[in-house]
Amino acid sequence: MGLKRLSPRAMPALIISANLPDIDSFVAPWFGTTSRTFHRGFTHGVGGLVVIPFLTMAMILLWEKLRPGKEAAVKLLGLWLACFIGTLSHPMLDYMNTYGVRFLEPLSHRWFYGDTLFIVDPWIWIMIIIGLEFSWRAERLGRDWTMPAQVAFGAVIAYIAFNAGISARAAAATAPLVARIEAPRMIVAGEVPLVFWKRQVLWRGDKLAGSADYDGLTGQLTLDPHVVPLRLDDPRLAAAAETDPEVCNFLFWSRMPMVIVRDGHPYLSDQRFPALRRTIFLVPLDKRAPSS
Repeated sequence: MGLKRLSPRAMPALIISANLPDIDSFVAPWFGTTSRTFHRGFTHGVGGLVVIPFLTMAMILLWEKLRPGKEAAVKLLGLWLACFIGTLSHPMLDYMNTYGVRFLEPLSHRWFYGDTLFIVDPWIWIMIIIGLEFSWRAERLGRDWTMPAQVAFGAVIAYIAFNAGISARAAAATAPLVARIEAPRMIVAGEVPLVFWKRQVLWRGDKLAGSADYDGLTGQLTLDPHVVPLRLDDPRLAAAAETDPEVCNFLFWSRMPMVIVRDGHPYLSDQRFPALRRTIFLVPLDKRAPSS
């Protein structure tokens, strides 16, 4: 879209800074915690917006010193702006799904959730790749190469807004049906992979939880009759939360915690990931039980 004009080396600065926030998953053990707990925190929040642009700048300037390019000298303000925009793009996109982001770290541990896009959205990739290809082609032909990228960016924004509307309608349609079972305390509309117009809606009250399927094109909502207990009043959860750091870390991360029982043993899990009952999403409350 023209951001590479901000400064020589602005393009690698944009690429590096846009990916660098995910370094938190790798450095989490240095801070004595798990990648699940540390992920989407400091490097995705206010702290990351302060630190990561300068860290990226240092990497670019060091490379420039070791391997000077043929371009003009780096423009520090333009380079910083590219690094800031790249860094900001990462948590803004991460916010769009049900996993969430802690925007205010380290000032606050509060999670923010967009409930708009699936965690890996192929349609956004397709739009950006097409815009990039047409931009490269226009540049080779000596034409305006910023316009195709700007059009692709506009299409992505429109797509996100469209999906946000579907999620809002899905949650609104689910609420009155759930109220017949139990007063809904939380309704989360998560996108289904590939079929972006559909939603898997998760709801929960004080004691019960369930799901529904919503079609954003037809407006049809199908409430799953299968309802499960949350079991958050299980005394084994309260006991483990006081003594087990792994349970405490999971509760800090979890948005929709619930206790499930397998073979007579209780496990702490999260309602958002019913198909991913692996070690990272399944914490034993009884240490005699295996974690997977």
